[in-house]
Amino acid sequence: MKLDYDKAVIETAIDKMAERTMNMDMTWDWPCGVAYYGMAEAYEATGNKKYLNIVKERVDELISLGLPGFTVNTCSMGHVLLTLYRETQDETYKKIIDEKLDYLSCRALRFGDHVLQHTVSANNDFPEQCWADTLFMAAFFMLRAGVMFDRAELVDDALNQWYWHIQYLQNERTGLWYHGYDNMAGNHMSGFYWGRANCWAAFTMSQVAHILPQCYLYPKYLEIVGSLNEQLAALKTLQTEKGLWRTILDDPESYEEVSASAGIAAAMALKGNPLHIKYINRAVVGVLENISEDGKVMNVSGGTAVMKDREGYRSISKRWIQGWGQGMALAFFGTVLNYEKYTGDGAL
Repeated sequence: MKLDYDKAVIETAIDKMAERTMNMDMTWDWPCGVAYYGMAEAYEATGNKKYLNIVKERVDELISLGLPGFTVNTCSMGHVLLTLYRETQDETYKKIIDEKLDYLSCRALRFGDHVLQHTVSANNDFPEQCWADTLFMAAFFMLRAGVMFDRAELVDDALNQWYWHIQYLQNERTGLWYHGYDNMAGNHMSGFYWGRANCWAAFTMSQVAHILPQCYLYPKYLEIVGSLNEQLAALKTLQTEKGLWRTILDDPESYEEVSASAGIAAAMALKGNPLHIKYINRAVVGVLENISEDGKVMNVSGGTAVMKDREGYRSISKRWIQGWGQGMALAFFGTVLNYEKYTGDGAL
């Protein structure tokens, strides 16, 4: 079985989204980090250097304006820096990468078994809380950098983040992930299965096998792949008729949310299980139907803390363009174009 899509349609959508993304006035933080990761993935998937050049120009401008203090969220900009450094060997990018890695390794707030506390500012906003978001913003970045620069301690730290986030956030009974965990209270706060949290978890876990050489030799990878298998098996049953997933996954009254949908479908593509092809095909249609003529990814929920109740999640606006919506849709279509190049992880 193969994916069923029109390559020209996907490439046109990527081009529109890329142009619209670069018209956004994003600064050095996680919306920009996810969006420009998507731009880098568009370049990887198509080979079109236009995408690399325009994102390089903007990143250089942001660097010249001065960088903010580091948080877990701002470290997401490390993703595009890794691509730019690999392509240009410009030491400016390497210096900032090293500074971000030093922050994560030595100064970022942690708790328990060296678990990164999710941080969004210089304040201690969420004491001893882990959020699924951290996996994209920090763990995924550390893994990519650890492999690229042959730094085993970064690889070990990244795998440790996945391992403990799985313990804290995944419900083994359902396979789904909670948004966050409060280590001080010992609970999942409101305890909802938020769509984009599951996107961050699934998308990043599905990347590990493709990044980490001989991943099967790392015991903590076996925890990751087991978690991912359970999660994707659960998620496929919650896909809507339109090929999307809801902002609260198991709440039929919650709206369909496109950034989560793109990330979940991309994880299925990266996993390479042929049983998921029909769900990926449905998601291709669903995401394409939510791209406006000018390249805006529509129906993307705004920035979302761990909300207090169901209405909190359901009431988050989905009216405006968001960097993470642009980035995850670009990344999804990149995985679709490259689907035949992925090899599965065997029987794991």
